[in-house]
Amino acid sequence: MAGRASDRNRVAVLGWHSWWHALAAIGAGVLAGVVNSVAGGGTNISFPVLLWLGLPPITANATSATALWPGVMSAAVGFAPEIRKSPKRWYWLAVPSFVGGAIGAYLLVHTPSTVFRSIAPWLVIGSSTLMAAEPLLVKRFTALQGERRGELWLALALGVQLLISSYGGYFGAGLGILILTALGLLGLRDLHAANGMKNMYSVAIKGVAVIYFVVMAQVVWHAAITMAVGAIAGGYLGARVSRKAKQSTMRWVAVGIGVVIGVVMLVKMV
Repeated sequence: MAGRASDRNRVAVLGWHSWWHALAAIGAGVLAGVVNSVAGGGTNISFPVLLWLGLPPITANATSATALWPGVMSAAVGFAPEIRKSPKRWYWLAVPSFVGGAIGAYLLVHTPSTVFRSIAPWLVIGSSTLMAAEPLLVKRFTALQGERRGELWLALALGVQLLISSYGGYFGAGLGILILTALGLLGLRDLHAANGMKNMYSVAIKGVAVIYFVVMAQVVWHAAITMAVGAIAGGYLGARVSRKAKQSTMRWVAVGIGVVIGVVMLVKMV
């Protein structure tokens, strides 16, 4: 607990040391917003930048989630027509989304800072690998569309969503890909509807996690607000970029950034 107390004291006095710290946060927010809008994986940019700016790992993760959540909300609003048209049975998965998000956030806040520091690079690298595998996973999603579902579908769906949501509350990079893949395995046939439900679940998962982070005083507000401004601008810019840049190009940019950052984090641990 001494390490956690030290981290909190450090957060209490942390501020921008110069104008370029704020500029770096805004820039990371913009890039994360663009990547989230076009391909997903913005956490792999915002989280390491907050580490570099001096936030302890758990606080950096909580602050990153808070900064990027407005973009998640706006994406869900954009998919409102698809959400309304989705079969009502998929709405039930919002329940384990809330519960799992809370579980993940609780586990994060109560993970010893030294333990999270050691696993953070692997979370970044692992989620980057997941992003790289997205085309294969989406292909599998399509292949599963016509399969029949057994009588235990609801229990299976609730259990799978609870596990994914717990990860989303804990770290969350690559969350959207996991949700889409799970929805494919569970039989949601319409990819547009799946994208809509994915965003609705993400709002629930990240929203309850952010509330818990705020209550537990794990958010550094000047960093979160600064990065959120960049993320909102980046989300708008991403919508324009997506019409010109190939999604695969943006995905591989995000994957490359994530892998490099993850490796750098591992090297610093040695």
